[in-house]
Amino acid sequence: MSSSKNNPQSKTILVTGATSGIGKATARYFAKKGYNVIITGRRKDKLEEIKKTMENKYGSPILAMCFDVCDFEEAQAALNSLTDGWEKIDILVNNAGGARGMDPIQGGQLEHWNYMIDTNIKGVLHMARLIAPQMAERGKGHIINICSTAGHEVYPNGAVYCASKHAVDALTKGMRHDLFRMGVRVSQISPGMVEDTEFAINRFEGDEERAKIYEDITPLNARDVAELIFFVATRPRHVNIQDILVMSTQQASSTNVDRTGRKYE
Repeated sequence: MSSSKNNPQSKTILVTGATSGIGKATARYFAKKGYNVIITGRRKDKLEEIKKTMENKYGSPILAMCFDVCDFEEAQAALNSLTDGWEKIDILVNNAGGARGMDPIQGGQLEHWNYMIDTNIKGVLHMARLIAPQMAERGKGHIINICSTAGHEVYPNGAVYCASKHAVDALTKGMRHDLFRMGVRVSQISPGMVEDTEFAINRFEGDEERAKIYEDITPLNARDVAELIFFVATRPRHVNIQDILVMSTQQASSTNVDRTGRKYE
């Protein structure tokens, strides 16, 4: 774990799953805007590389923390080690998550199911349980969960992934009911297809051919989602954007996609 001098004049944001995709783009966007940024993930080398790049480019304080959000004790130990002002987290972005497999329920693999349940549900719960108390005590803070269109609809061969993201949607609503009287905002971003992430390659377990799902459509990109997260996080204190459901212009739902080419490059 490495650190930089925290700027007490800036807010501190913690982004989980910051080694790639939406998490990385979000950390970069907030660093550019002068925030103190804590990036977390399981790949230490990637975290250190991203930290160095962002510090050199934006000059914002960056703290890299390597831990697995699925392991509560590991996450707790990491957060308990925060000092020098880093321990006061203003914004938590629960971004870590993913999908595994495209099997029907009768052929699903338990290891895929456990991965999605542990990461998409337990990871969100663990981070909220560790950070929400300090926000509630201070009477302010913002939790932003990254959900999916799969949290709003269900499609064939995606039952468990959709169930895990429906759980994120329910958890977001439940957290809001528990925390709103304490001045803590809880929001959610639900994106559709997003390229320049590791979602597809992970879902198809490294099969690059099967992962080519964005070649005949102009999908969202990670920066599009990062900009929305920043917009949500920077509304006046009396405004809480509860959910943003966002898709490409060429996508009407998870299964209804205009695949007639990349029209909006």
